[in-house]
Amino acid sequence: MARWVVARAEDVPPGEHKRVEAGGRPIALFNLGGEFFAMVDKCPHQGGSLCAGTISGHVTSPEPGVYHYARRGEMVRCPWHYWEFDIRTGQSWFDPAKTKVRQYPAHVESGAQLQQGPYKAETLPVTIEDNYVVIEA
Repeated sequence: MARWVVARAEDVPPGEHKRVEAGGRPIALFNLGGEFFAMVDKCPHQGGSLCAGTISGHVTSPEPGVYHYARRGEMVRCPWHYWEFDIRTGQSWFDPAKTKVRQYPAHVESGAQLQQGPYKAETLPVTIEDNYVVIEA
């Protein structure tokens, strides 16, 4: 699986979101209380940018005139037709069994971890003999 560094963690504070690119794909990156979530920045309905949408919670109503607002800041609503998606899972609320936005794993790594990476350079022993540099291969 390919990996992309897309933003500094401090550039997306808790409760905020940012449009980034990973492998040439537009990605909507969300910070929910220090936990990062990434999804394709494209509504599956007609392609509206989810990053341009409204961030809200989930409203339920057990009966007329009674409303419950929960999960504040965990839903994104497409700006074109108001389809709602769960930021944590990508699932829609109108058809969770069939409609979903593709999610990507997102997490924070320190700069030292990224610099170290899985990279291994080939090294050769070096010695100095009478002012000549000798490399042993």
